[in-house]
Amino acid sequence: MSERVLVVVPTYNERDNLDPVLDRLAAAVPAADVLVVDDGSPDGTGDLADARAARDERVHVLHREAKSGLGGAYVAGFRWGLERGYDALVEMDADGSHAPEQLPDLLAALPTADVVLGSRWVEGGAVVDWPRRRELLSRGGNTYARLALGLPVRDATGGFRVYRRDVLAGMELGDIASQGSCFQVDLVWRAWQAGWRVVEVPITFVERTAGVSKMNQKIVVEALWRVTVWAAKSRFRPARSRPRR
Repeated sequence: MSERVLVVVPTYNERDNLDPVLDRLAAAVPAADVLVVDDGSPDGTGDLADARAARDERVHVLHREAKSGLGGAYVAGFRWGLERGYDALVEMDADGSHAPEQLPDLLAALPTADVVLGSRWVEGGAVVDWPRRRELLSRGGNTYARLALGLPVRDATGGFRVYRRDVLAGMELGDIASQGSCFQVDLVWRAWQAGWRVVEVPITFVERTAGVSKMNQKIVVEALWRVTVWAAKSRFRPARSRPRR
């Protein structure tokens, strides 16, 4: 595709995972640029990213002073990309759970979409090496978000997705305070409410093999609470429609 694509990859202590993920990404989508947003990783991830950027002109690094949450890292990355005129901005984890080889499938959906979600819970989607409890938690949380918000997607909490620049440029990014999986619901909810076209593409999510997951009970509780508040405030206000491109 001819559009300029920026893949935003937040990192915190992902030294063992970053280089392999960037290698795979370069092979899968060689024309895409990458922005590593590092939250002051004590394990040297930021230094590794700097070294990579020094020898690869398509890799860039944005350093933040301390761990300040996934949502804040993505907002910082989005702003960086919008300021530099990228046409499409991608969210992708640094731990290998999102297969770079599947990014071309997401980008291929852009001609008929404004937001493309990599979905584990549509036909053709899957998860690998997840305990049953985590799968039930994810499925249950997504079902709750879908029913409470009237949001017509199966995987609102997934973090492998693509936004057209106009979608993000039209949001008040400074007002977004949610984190983790709640941040993902927040953004797709805002996009859908604004009338942007949201499409889901099946992906296979593979549990990380190195490093430590950032998921915890606090993130889950925040997501449930915020979704409940949004649902109460919206009263299922219908989404606005936009003309097709």
